[in-house]
Amino acid sequence: MDVPIDVLIVGAGPTGLALGIDLARRGVNALVVEKADALFPGSRGKGIQPRTMEVFDDLGVLDAIRAAGGTYPVGMIWQDGRQAGEHQMFDPAEATEDSPYNAPWMVPQWRTQEILAARLAELGGEVAFGREVTGLTQDETGVTARFADGPDLRARYVVAADGGRSAVRRALGIAMTGETVDPNPVLVADVRLTGLDREYWHVFPPRGDGDGFLAICPLAGTEDFQVVAQFPEGTTVDVSLDGVRKVVADRSHLAPDAITELRWASDFRPRQALADRFRAGRVFLAGDAAHIHSPAGGQGLNTSVQDAYNLGWKLGAVLSGSTAESLLDTYEEERRPVAAQMLGLTTSVHRGETRRGDATRQLGLGYRDSSLTAEEAGTRPLRAGDRAPDGMLGGVRLFDAFRGPHWTLVAVGAEAPEVPEAIKVIRGETQASYGTGLYLVRPDGYAGWAGDTPSGLMSYVRRVGLL
Repeated sequence: MDVPIDVLIVGAGPTGLALGIDLARRGVNALVVEKADALFPGSRGKGIQPRTMEVFDDLGVLDAIRAAGGTYPVGMIWQDGRQAGEHQMFDPAEATEDSPYNAPWMVPQWRTQEILAARLAELGGEVAFGREVTGLTQDETGVTARFADGPDLRARYVVAADGGRSAVRRALGIAMTGETVDPNPVLVADVRLTGLDREYWHVFPPRGDGDGFLAICPLAGTEDFQVVAQFPEGTTVDVSLDGVRKVVADRSHLAPDAITELRWASDFRPRQALADRFRAGRVFLAGDAAHIHSPAGGQGLNTSVQDAYNLGWKLGAVLSGSTAESLLDTYEEERRPVAAQMLGLTTSVHRGETRRGDATRQLGLGYRDSSLTAEEAGTRPLRAGDRAPDGMLGGVRLFDAFRGPHWTLVAVGAEAPEVPEAIKVIRGETQASYGTGLYLVRPDGYAGWAGDTPSGLMSYVRRVGLL
């Protein structure tokens, strides 16, 4: 059977759309399919961490993301209808030259998806709605996907980005290992309301009668508020307009009719789980299909987008024929440990054991232990496997140099050898974040190779298919 599609991406959430963008800009023939008839309508994953802002910079959507959102407001604690004091939701951080995005940026998930979908369309990509995958069959050359309605599709590779209840993961028989983080169910709803200002994230602590907390957050860039309410274990959560009005009136000073419109609502029980594998043959798991987080700390969407960012350039390299198919083995090797680390972090934040601070910004994550990482002996502030910081070098902003699907050789106070045209070279005498040396930066912004001299560089270049 012919293989007209290089990559079939199942799911048009942030993960699938980000992967679609990354593949489209590499000239990969990819198709995103989504079982729903439209993009997800809710605000659920509203926090975009600094590392994901850097990813969005590279994918060409940062300006739109910044225009669509805003910073998180300070928390305001209410007691008996009166403001009782402010609460800092996040540890403060200053923007620096090497880390220009210092704090989470709030954009409702539905708006993030609209922006990503528009960028995908701009690059010639496509989302096919109303296409529910019901089964997969794979062989040595590709994967055949079956659908509830419509013809089968054949692709060289499939990426399951279809959420925590992933039909593709179930079809593959890949188990998830995890636990319930909190047995108490939670309501999340997007509403229009009157009676609260948009300056604060309004928090109404439990009154001691067995009910949980209520939080009402103005959603940046919209007229909406996000309502989050916790209920006792075993409660059946009413997600109707009347149900939302009741919980808000019961737990705050607002009257029921202060909620003027219900735009979206859902309920969930916070849990964490990790897929036992991120790959089965020609099929890969990404995003919530591979790892399910508590929403505390805002790590789920961000970890998911970075799955896509890790996998995209590797699929592109293999499909172009420039490197061996074994490069794809490094996706699970690199991303599964990161996902496990982030699951531990979100659980810790949910239980009040960890503040929302440096760890939740995801700037310190890296791949030092990856088989794709190589380093010559030396003492450098930046190690192979680390995120490549921003900054100026030789009059050029490094993030500007990194932007795009290429590799970049950063030479600081060291002679840069001749390298293939596919590698962009940036030279300069000093750069505090890098120290002195040579750094070959991967397309996803991590130093793949580092050394004081070119010794070993060309061997690495050949290994990753650049020569």
